Order: sequence, then structure tokens, then C-alpha cells
Amino acid sequence: MRETERMLQGYGLTTAEFYYRMPDYRHVLNSFIWQDYDLAPDYPQLFKFIEFWQEKLEGPLHSVRFTHRKLISPGEWRNVVGEFRLH
Repeated sequence: MRETERMLQGYGLTTAEFYYRMPDYRHVLNSFIWQDYDLAPDYPQLFKFIEFWQEKLEGPLHSVRFTHRKLISPGEWRNVVGEFRLH
């Protein structure tokens, strides 16, 4: 239920792809996919993770690409009181 409440508060799913250099082989790029519920346009969770990466992990970041999508909004939520079944 926590995720639904967050979505109704305006949170959306943010997906980020991090490209980083390998600590021992600086000429090799690797990628990492990260997802979390976040608020646009400030993206506090994303920037918190980027700060964690820069402080705690050895592989320096090359670039970050991300997208944000609201999965549900208050206007899309409706109560369904009936259901029709065929066969």
C-alpha cells in the first residue's frame, strides 16, 4: 500500500542508467541500472544516490541518463463498484 500512497502524492518511477569507469581499467565503461520512486523536477532520491556513489564507490561516474514517469495520478484514480464477466 505504501507505493500506491506515494504515487497518489505525486511520486513517479525514475529509472537511471549510470555509466562508470572500472576502478582497475579506467578505459573500460560499465553500466548500472537504478530505479526508485522520486519527485520531479528536483529528483531528491536520484541526487542522493549520485552523492552516495561519488562518496562511497570507487568507479568514477562517466555519465547518467534518466527518465521519469508518473504511473498514476490523483485524476486517474477511480473507485470501481461493479464488474462484468463474459464466459
